[in-house]
Amino acid sequence: MSPIKITMLGESLERQGGIVSVQKLILEEATEATSDIKFTHITTLPNGSAPHKVLVFLQAIGQLFWNLLNKKADLIHVHVSERGSAFRHSITSVICWLFQKPLIIHAHSADFHLFYSELPQFLKQWLSWSFRKCTRFIVLSDSWKKFYIENLGLKPEQVIVLPNAVRIPAQIPQHVDSNQVFFLFLGRIGQRKGAFDLINAFASLPAQEKSKAKLTMAGDGDVEKARSLIQTLNLVDHITILDWVDKEKRDELLAKADVFVLPSYNEGLPMALLEAMSWGLAVITTKVGGIPEVVTQNQNGLLLNPGDIQQLSEAMQSLIADKNLRISLGNNARISVKHLDINDYLASLKYIYASVVG
Repeated sequence: MSPIKITMLGESLERQGGIVSVQKLILEEATEATSDIKFTHITTLPNGSAPHKVLVFLQAIGQLFWNLLNKKADLIHVHVSERGSAFRHSITSVICWLFQKPLIIHAHSADFHLFYSELPQFLKQWLSWSFRKCTRFIVLSDSWKKFYIENLGLKPEQVIVLPNAVRIPAQIPQHVDSNQVFFLFLGRIGQRKGAFDLINAFASLPAQEKSKAKLTMAGDGDVEKARSLIQTLNLVDHITILDWVDKEKRDELLAKADVFVLPSYNEGLPMALLEAMSWGLAVITTKVGGIPEVVTQNQNGLLLNPGDIQQLSEAMQSLIADKNLRISLGNNARISVKHLDINDYLASLKYIYASVVG
């Protein structure tokens, strides 16, 4: 039996962020694990200037037409976010519909509800109409499924919940006794991820707890603004800001950390959070997006309201003071994401592909 030929459209694999991580995970693991799926990846958004991005998207459309005309694809799998991504892939959606080619739209956006609510009515109608042309619409959580059905008019049978996957480490280091608790933040440093809230929450720790804690923040975004805030708050000895780290450095940080903190205002289902949980870290995060469907308060993590700096600081204090709580939350976190292992994810994705190709 010949393999299912899939043309995947999404951001350049050279870019950074959760969507790229998901694409890489699928492409790398599928290549190693199975011979009955064959992927062709087409970049629709590169790094670089605005004119370069437009040129690359036009080239992507040309390549998509070529694949469709020459029957080089059994189905199209598109990774979509908000703003420009949504409009770019409304075009690819219509092209697939015109060719009567099965299309899977895979929605990753953390802010789509905000972006969509601010659009004029005719653009809402365009996105709704074009997205409804897909064969299946993959979302990261039940809450996002409800949103897309109610707001874009997708049919319930079109929408499939498929949480992001992680590579579960076979072994994780034991957390030895230490005089300091190592907090870790991974992600885009900025307001949406609550990065500045985290710095301010650390600053408000009582002196005794502050002396027992270190925080490392790694990512791109408003890095210089974060460094400036740390200097202003006299936290240079306590908080380290790194640029975006590669997979090896990320795993090194996760192996050393005690607690992962992600106080976001909006999320889909963040890869960094799932990775931290798979490493057995206690997590402090917020009740947004698909996170409450993975993290249960006081069982495998601590859940906060976004923007509540006092609550965030108190959560950090509780984990500095209580080692047993840190270890218990971390152990439960690792157990609770076992079902999100990449092998199970690929099996689900292959089932979706097969059902779509039919």
